[in-house]
Amino acid sequence: MQFKVIQQSKKSRARLGVIKTAHGDLHTPAFFPVATQAVIKTLTSDNIKQIGFEGVLANTYHLHLRPGEKIIKKMSGLHQFMNFQGVITTDSGGFQVFSLGSGIEHGVGKIAKIFPGSQSIKPSHFKCDRTGSEMVRITEEGVWFRSHLDGSQHFLNPEKSMQIQQDLSSDIAFAFDECTSPLAGMDYTQKSMERTHRWAERCILAKSKIKNNKQMLFGIMQGGEYKKLREQSAKFIGGLDFDGFGIGGSLGRTKTKMYEILDWTIPLLPNEKPRHLLGIGYLEDFEQAIKAGVDLFDCVYPTRFARHGIAITAKEKLNLNQSKFLTDKNPLDKSCACPTCQNHTRGYICHLFRAKEITGQQLLTMHNLWFFKQFIDKIRQKIADGNL
Repeated sequence: MQFKVIQQSKKSRARLGVIKTAHGDLHTPAFFPVATQAVIKTLTSDNIKQIGFEGVLANTYHLHLRPGEKIIKKMSGLHQFMNFQGVITTDSGGFQVFSLGSGIEHGVGKIAKIFPGSQSIKPSHFKCDRTGSEMVRITEEGVWFRSHLDGSQHFLNPEKSMQIQQDLSSDIAFAFDECTSPLAGMDYTQKSMERTHRWAERCILAKSKIKNNKQMLFGIMQGGEYKKLREQSAKFIGGLDFDGFGIGGSLGRTKTKMYEILDWTIPLLPNEKPRHLLGIGYLEDFEQAIKAGVDLFDCVYPTRFARHGIAITAKEKLNLNQSKFLTDKNPLDKSCACPTCQNHTRGYICHLFRAKEITGQQLLTMHNLWFFKQFIDKIRQKIADGNL
């Protein structure tokens, strides 16, 4: 497996590249649809290929809880299990340390104002450096957590994350890390970052002990919104023997701060290896992040919106739950060539959502992901033409 830069922009840090794997090539910049439980909700693996995606991202934490990595291993790995012969990436489970712990406690996501929580409370009022919440307890050895399904207790650490991902047989695995809250102070963020660095070294060692391990392994940088910590993490993780790098953790309180973090971080990373901006993927993110040097993205945004009746179009977002669309004979987007827009009207899709028919979710998921794929392809063409 290898990554090759095909074309470097002369105007920015944007580049075209290709990641070669045993299950095909992944051309970058690329967006991974999120197949949390080995499925993109409402779609089949054939649908993913029909849209044109070369890869998906699956979730280590969720697949560990059900059906369990040992079952998937017996089924010859994720590719055979979900019948998807493209590139499969698995996250480490580290994000769930945040989302089940301080994410719930603080009411925020990786970018505070994108997932509004208790914005009036100052970061210092949160006791982020305690052992954990009711769902999560973080130690040097690893993380104890309770299943969101049945409350049963589980343990995850660097070694176990590496073994689970090997059993899942993904093409790209991520090192186990702790994703800190945007409302964490500098002291806790530094403590967490240093622990993530130690865990990164343990992941590399654990992977080296697994026989016939052909996975690419990406390290994850932390450091929150603090420039000194981000630069320190980029230098440390960038200096380890990883195949690529994830930019993870808290990305500040605004999108502006996120772009600052990219500008601090990416110039310090080896240019010959790919960079993945973890959990980020709104349309307005892509072009600026790609110009900053990001190669890979993943996000549940297009599929989650689709399941709630929101269609993403070139001009606006359409809420197909609204009765005003019942008599609308137009497609979702006249400029879109997806199967949904070619075969169905807004009125029909509106009816499906109001009647609570699951086919409505499937049609919108197909459309939104098609739209995202075309959007990324246009950016790649801009790079090829020397316009980005």
